[in-house]
Amino acid sequence: MIIDLVLPSTLFLVGVIVIFLYSRIDKKVDGLIDGQEFHLKHVIPLVLAIGVMVSVIMFIPEHALLGLFLFAYVAILFLFSFLLSPKWPLAIVPSVLFIFSFFYFWNIYTFNLFAILFGISIAIYMGSLFTWKTNAAFASLLTLMDIIQVLITGHMGEAFETAKALGVPAYIKLPMFPVSGITYLGLGDLFLFGLLSLQSSRKYGRNFGFKSTILMALLYLLLQTILLNYYPLENGFPATVLVTSSWIVTLGVKHLYDSVIKKKTATLQLD
Repeated sequence: MIIDLVLPSTLFLVGVIVIFLYSRIDKKVDGLIDGQEFHLKHVIPLVLAIGVMVSVIMFIPEHALLGLFLFAYVAILFLFSFLLSPKWPLAIVPSVLFIFSFFYFWNIYTFNLFAILFGISIAIYMGSLFTWKTNAAFASLLTLMDIIQVLITGHMGEAFETAKALGVPAYIKLPMFPVSGITYLGLGDLFLFGLLSLQSSRKYGRNFGFKSTILMALLYLLLQTILLNYYPLENGFPATVLVTSSWIVTLGVKHLYDSVIKKKTATLQLD
């Protein structure tokens, strides 16, 4: 049987870090976005824009695309660093280190490090923009878009190959264990896992947030194992399906558990 423990473990760590850091800087994040929130009228265009970007990315000249990626990453790193340390001389250091690493010290370790940092940064920053309802709508629509772009149009695979050619950290590349091999996960999937973990924490408390992250990672491991053993992965598979399904099942388990507890409490009160 083919099984990989590294990717689900990485997702678990990302979820935990997102919840932990957000609990420390949530007021700063709220202040930065000035109480703004996404509504359904914002979520639909956002997902459509992501889908269009995936489709047109292969038509953008490589130098322009590389410049766009690097600018976005530098801006995201600076913004995230500024939230942690509101002194801009310190906040600019990670961005400088990223540019230096990209051009002079780029390897699998720095590549994965910055890809994970970007995923965490985006999840924390956007966490306050979503309400519980808009978060559910965003996850559903993003998963639908991913299915279309991976399994129907194939544009996601082409965008992935473009990102590989440019060497930008638009995904993570991890060794598999205990079997040998390499596994890839897009930055959007990493971000979505962190976002859903964070939203569970905001809705039901940090304690449940950590528990939900554990369960989501275990469910992701189960679904991933099924795919690795029974699905031909040459053309890729929309990992958002695994992430969103794990989150939905986790919420289902919580509601089932809560309903059982309520019934027991009601029974004790009647007795």
